Amino acid sequence: MSGARERVLARLTDSGYAAGWRAVRMLPEPVARGLFDRAGEWAAGRDGAGVRRLRANLRVVTGGALSEPELDELTRRAMRSYARYWQEAFRLPTLGTRRILAGTTVDGVEHLRKARDEGRGVIIALPHSGNWDAAGVWFVDWLDGPFMTVAERLRPESLYRRFLDYRESLGFRVVPLTGGPRPSAEVLREWLAAGGSACLLVDRNLGAGGVPVRFFDRPATMPGGAAALAAETGAALHPVVSRFDGPGWRHRVYPEVPVADASRTAVAAAMQQVADAFTAGIAQAPEDWHMLGRVWPDVGADAPRSPQREPA
Repeated sequence: MSGARERVLARLTDSGYAAGWRAVRMLPEPVARGLFDRAGEWAAGRDGAGVRRLRANLRVVTGGALSEPELDELTRRAMRSYARYWQEAFRLPTLGTRRILAGTTVDGVEHLRKARDEGRGVIIALPHSGNWDAAGVWFVDWLDGPFMTVAERLRPESLYRRFLDYRESLGFRVVPLTGGPRPSAEVLREWLAAGGSACLLVDRNLGAGGVPVRFFDRPATMPGGAAALAAETGAALHPVVSRFDGPGWRHRVYPEVPVADASRTAVAAAMQQVADAFTAGIAQAPEDWHMLGRVWPDVGADAPRSPQREPA
């Protein structure tokens, strides 16, 4: 009976998501933006677990310099920014490549050009900031071809397939983090060694491994795969931080991070440089860093504002 209930819930989740996706894409853009903006404001006011984690993370990012009312306001802006990301994620195919490119500014593209001129692949290391899907649309156009990325497998499987089909429609090649016919690291290694490029989100370590870094001057752990792959394949490792820029998007490309070899020491040193670039980029627009999960082991979520707001 439990298995049957789970299957029914999975179908309802997938059907509800698909219906919502279609509805958002059909709405006029100003209406969709207004609805999602209000949804972000509502979520911030609800003060759920994710919002309390985000507020604690933003307190670190701003160095504890904000008063609590100022931090609350920053958190509200961050939730509206996060809602904007989802609104645009639903609508990117409707917006179209031409619109996205016209609204995109990329600082430091000369760093990528150098690697391409040398015939090397590129590994873009990203935090969860701005709209990384819009960054991917720009990257596909700049490469004049696809890049590879890794996606966490969602449940139900049909929902994961929808995300997969959506991102592949944008020109991404997606491999599952787990559960694929071959390990994702192996597939990425072959792709990069052949001169391909990849985009990887690396500001939060989800596995048991990872390497130690100082992130906003606190101890944290980041996945080391991006740096290890750069060492093993000769691809150029570049941190990129995205943020919103008015109605458009801005992406800053940082210089190549050299990786001496694939040893844990060299990988950790390279990921420290990535963390330093993330620190600089996120600090410019902290409201666009959509991190509702735990990053620093010594930083817990904020306490609920009131007992009534404690999530069930």
